[in-house]
Amino acid sequence: MEISQSAETLAALAQETRLAVFRLLVQQGPGGLAAGEIGDRLDLAPATLSFHLNTLRHAGLVASRREGRQVFYRACYDAISELMGFLMENCCQGHPRACAFLHDGSLQCAPIP
Repeated sequence: MEISQSAETLAALAQETRLAVFRLLVQQGPGGLAAGEIGDRLDLAPATLSFHLNTLRHAGLVASRREGRQVFYRACYDAISELMGFLMENCCQGHPRACAFLHDGSLQCAPIP
């Protein structure tokens, strides 16, 4: 991932509504949610939701599919994994235990010895 792409991805997430939308979609799994359901759950007007979903889509964080009259959105897990990899690629120089959470699935950093 290039630094400009990572900055765009981080910028898309650096807004409360977009972060809430993205987190909701991550929690939903690969099936995602219909746009109307996202709006209902987060109490967002359709135009507001559309604006934020387009920003997330442009940043590569969400994808959409149409089923009849509904549009479903899902989180792009590979994009967030790529971003996390970019952010952590030089982690732990000289302290491999500090980034053990990257390899064992834990969400906590190990203390640096």
